[in-house]
Amino acid sequence: MRIALRVWPALMCMITASTVVYQGVQSPALEPAEIVRRSVEVNTRDWKQLPDYDYFVRERDFGGTKTYLSRMILGSRYNKLVAVNDLPLSPQEAGREKQRYENELSARQKESPERRRERIDKFQKDAERDRFFIAQLGEAFAFTLVKTDHIAGRPVYVLSAKPRHEYRPPNDQAKALTGMQGTLWIDAADFHWVKVHAQVVHPVNIEGFVARIEKGTHFELDQIRITDELWLPSRFLMESHAKVFLIFPHSNKEEETYSGYRKNASAAANATGDQEVSRRQESVYLPPRNR
Repeated sequence: MRIALRVWPALMCMITASTVVYQGVQSPALEPAEIVRRSVEVNTRDWKQLPDYDYFVRERDFGGTKTYLSRMILGSRYNKLVAVNDLPLSPQEAGREKQRYENELSARQKESPERRRERIDKFQKDAERDRFFIAQLGEAFAFTLVKTDHIAGRPVYVLSAKPRHEYRPPNDQAKALTGMQGTLWIDAADFHWVKVHAQVVHPVNIEGFVARIEKGTHFELDQIRITDELWLPSRFLMESHAKVFLIFPHSNKEEETYSGYRKNASAAANATGDQEVSRRQESVYLPPRNR
């Protein structure tokens, strides 16, 4: 997502962390590894559908909040600022954001085939990286069914995840998996992820980034049901602690909430970047009130 999908790779690394006490629940017909395998397939399919949707993303950090309308334009995302600290932009600010959008749309319409391919390839590679980490979950972690529970009236499996000692990460980014443990809530009916909590339990050196992820770094992901067959993120929280060049400490806390998912305008309109369609769509697509 805007990040998303900026922080998705990190999230995909962190399968979850919270300590849950075993409550003596009888084993289900499915083994934990099979539950996770099915959930990986389902959620990979879910996230492949993200380009079909526009949505609002509200980012919170130490400086306040900013809300963006994230939409697909000619093969990749564009994020338009629509609110600051949950207040609508002034007419002047809104005018500037509109002009930035019009400029970007015009630039994308006029770009060379090579430049367009480069832009779309970058967007798609980010998505492929996310799917790579999802696929690593079954190899990197040992899962245990802790209990069954209910969230919003739906039954869920609650599974704990701990790193497999024999896991050999295929690249530097995947090394983060070796320092994680946590909990995953999986819908018992259709295997969508409902919640993921993750935490670094011991420092991990990332050589390619000349950095070390420190103990205490944690992530939270909540997802909501968009349609009968599709679940997408509703909230992502990241509190990170790291050392850059293994010396300089760096801490950061960010929270992103996602709402207003709406199927894109027709594929033809997205393919052509039809400005009039975009204007009509935006005129009735308003950001949510402060939550």
